[in-house]
Amino acid sequence: MTKKLDLVTIGRSSVDLYGAQIGGRLEDMGSFQKYIGGSPTNMAAGTARLGLKSALITRVGDEHMGRFIREELAREGVDLRGVKTDPDRLTALVLLGIRDEHSFPLIFYRENCADMALCEDDIDEDLIADSRAVVVTGTHLSHPNTEAAVLKALHLARKHHARTALDIDYRPNLWGVAGHGDGESRFVESEEVTAKLQSTLGLFDLIVGTEEEFHIAGGSTDTLAALRAVRAISDATLVCKRGAAGAVAFPGAIPAALDQGETGPGFPIEVFNVLGAGDGFMSGLLKGWLDDAGWPRALEYANACGAFAVSRHGCAPAYPSLQELEFFLRRGILRPDLRNDAELEQLHWSTNRRAFAGGDWPDIRVFAFDHRMQLEQMTGATPERIDAFKRLCLDAAHQVQAARPGYGILCDNRLGRAALHAAAGTGLWIGRPVEWPGSRPLTLEPELGPDYGGLSEWPLEHVVKVLCFCHPDDDAATWAAQEDVLLRLFSAARRHRLEFLLEVIPSKVGPVDDMTTATIIRRFYGLGIFPDWWKLEPMKTPQAWANAVTAITENDPNTRGIVILGLDAPETELAASFRVAAAQPLVRGFAVGRSIFGEAARGWMAGQLSDQQAIADMAERYGRLCDIWDQARRDSLA
Repeated sequence: MTKKLDLVTIGRSSVDLYGAQIGGRLEDMGSFQKYIGGSPTNMAAGTARLGLKSALITRVGDEHMGRFIREELAREGVDLRGVKTDPDRLTALVLLGIRDEHSFPLIFYRENCADMALCEDDIDEDLIADSRAVVVTGTHLSHPNTEAAVLKALHLARKHHARTALDIDYRPNLWGVAGHGDGESRFVESEEVTAKLQSTLGLFDLIVGTEEEFHIAGGSTDTLAALRAVRAISDATLVCKRGAAGAVAFPGAIPAALDQGETGPGFPIEVFNVLGAGDGFMSGLLKGWLDDAGWPRALEYANACGAFAVSRHGCAPAYPSLQELEFFLRRGILRPDLRNDAELEQLHWSTNRRAFAGGDWPDIRVFAFDHRMQLEQMTGATPERIDAFKRLCLDAAHQVQAARPGYGILCDNRLGRAALHAAAGTGLWIGRPVEWPGSRPLTLEPELGPDYGGLSEWPLEHVVKVLCFCHPDDDAATWAAQEDVLLRLFSAARRHRLEFLLEVIPSKVGPVDDMTTATIIRRFYGLGIFPDWWKLEPMKTPQAWANAVTAITENDPNTRGIVILGLDAPETELAASFRVAAAQPLVRGFAVGRSIFGEAARGWMAGQLSDQQAIADMAERYGRLCDIWDQARRDSLA
């Protein structure tokens, strides 16, 4: 029988609140980044990034943090059938910090948490039977209920011919042998813990741990003696992690020295953050193990994934995609602080972006009502009425969307706050403009602040959209002024984990030909600006589109794509432009505004249309444009 899953992990699932400031005490952290956490959860995400089909068995709370874990795992492509919602307990939390290369303070908030309520009834035999491997971690052997769940899963794995693996993952305070303030502690001797671990070691095909973790599993602080004690109980391949010295695998008898086991190449990189490095290592190891790549290759994968983890902020967010891993192994290390390797970080960002709600979208149809100046000029317009009208625009967008994926809006915060906030979590793609309307050279909305720190207030689902009126023939001073703003804005967007959309309109500045837009695109890539999205004006010839697409793909093959803007064109012109653009797969759809809302806005501002009439008019126009785009796409594929 062909199995649909490569592995299922079992155990801890938490929200990691990572101190954003580096080099201080946890007491002095001023802000935190929120990530998924817990070793099995990290491994499920890490292996999914490497192309394996992974699932997780755990419990989360019936609250915001539990939903966050579910949504993040879904974005990573993890199978959620084994993730149960506990109605009575809260999702576990962990607070972490990076003080220096040796000190990483952390606090576990796990008192009666959801994942520690995992029980035998949560183990679905069909899920286990559908997987090639079952991976567990030591923490869930520390309590009778969770231990019973783990043992059931392991016995079912044997029944259904699945491999089994243990990450010892010894955290003394989670076993009750260290205090709450000792979350950083990695080793405390305990005969009780050793006995509990040894009662299960014979159930595994692969056992992985640090030297200290093998000390607790083997009951000896002599590493070789501990490994031999484990070998006496288990026939598993033992993989011992040795920090900067790499790792070594022992498929058979334990030799006279650690260096005599099987090894893979290590990577001399700067240690920035060791938290979660073991889960990254395990993700790479599982990739090689399940691919039957041989231990030297599996350990190379593991060491490389661990290197990524120790060089970046966070645990799961630091882990590489398969494309990134292969690139790194092929190219090698250019600088030891990997998070400052611009080429590598761009690949990391672009191959690990947050997925859309409902999966990847081949097409996106965007109702753009981020206009400010055009609405302010209408008779009867006030800031309050514009804000109210944009709420009607959102209602029209939702009417057409009908809860389906592939739809979006562009909306500003200054004159459209009500709609912008109401759109959150509705499945719409949300772009948010930052340019001051009509500015050239480019200036930005005051809400961003002089250092663009206002982006720190943005939800992660918002896309930073900026419009730049530029032309290849612009003078040097104009280019310099606009480039400075865009470079700083792009950097700020990345720093705040926000996607970036760059809109360019050369036709408003000078004459255009088939190379104009492509020339501008190459110039921005040359500056080191890598937009997640491009918003381009309609181009009349297939060659112009081909030139623009080539300019993008030769610089960034992982870009999200292009959306076409409307420029208040009539529907017939938009249809013609859609037919030309739809032949390019990189053109994902459109972002059109005044062609949809213009007539309704003028009528509503003048008091000639009711709310419902305005919504109906805009929904009809927006829906018709969506149909026109969809037909153009179908025709291009015929």
